Amino acid sequence: MYRIGIDLGGTKIEGIVLDAEGRELFRKRLATQQEKGYAHILNRIKGLYDELAAGIQGAPHTFGIGTPGAVSPRTGFLKNSNTVCLNGRPLKPELERMLGRKVEMQNDANCFAMAEALFGAGKGRKLVFGVIMGTGCGGGIVYQNEVITGPQGIAGEWGHMSITPDGPLCYCGQHGCVETYISGGGLEARYAEQFGEKKPFQEIAKDYYAGKSKTVAFMKIFFRRFGRSLANLIDVLDPDVVVLGGGVSNFDALYTEGVAEVAKYVFSDHFETPIVKNQLGDSAGVIGAALIGV
Repeated sequence: MYRIGIDLGGTKIEGIVLDAEGRELFRKRLATQQEKGYAHILNRIKGLYDELAAGIQGAPHTFGIGTPGAVSPRTGFLKNSNTVCLNGRPLKPELERMLGRKVEMQNDANCFAMAEALFGAGKGRKLVFGVIMGTGCGGGIVYQNEVITGPQGIAGEWGHMSITPDGPLCYCGQHGCVETYISGGGLEARYAEQFGEKKPFQEIAKDYYAGKSKTVAFMKIFFRRFGRSLANLIDVLDPDVVVLGGGVSNFDALYTEGVAEVAKYVFSDHFETPIVKNQLGDSAGVIGAALIGV
């Protein structure tokens, strides 16, 4: 049976078709255009799904969607999304009505973690924690090739652990969340706050490698926060591997200076947890969405 997956992001919506062996047959990406609102996003998803299904002539297939945020088990509405126009909306039942079929919906970080656990850097590991460090900061837990969601649908949401309760305000309403410090968006905001200058993460990283003293000092604080945040997570889960994804995962110093900071704070006499870069790149989320489909 074919598998269709859609990864719904804040800036892009990506779809994929996999065959029964997990091989990619077709892929398409389009802009989310979230500024046009909830109904527009629904129509974008439906249009993309229809195109993907037409590509296999309507043959039997499963279908899954990865979303920012999660479906509330209590209300059935989406919650905790940093694409805030989706929050409090019945995204899953409305899509099922529009498409005339069942839809499996999971947090995008869960989809990332599933793909990396089955086909990527976590393959063969029992307990995989997948981390997305992009515009926001999410996480997903896969145990024995099954996503762990928890009764509230929030398992793995380490990005909203507060590490400084008097820190910056997060979109979630709390202060000092991990996301406000070590996501790409959080890092850029802290840089602008400290230096009064807006720079994209790629330029900050370039300045770090060039040895610019103010940026090196700034990134030392970033590594320390990364270390504390991930050590807290490892102390709770003790995963077999942590797989990093999102734009910040391409920052090579994370795997040296960053990992060294994690090792300082983990509650163990010896630090053994592999912290590795993803193998599937930005394809992991949409592949994972296809894998979780029904």
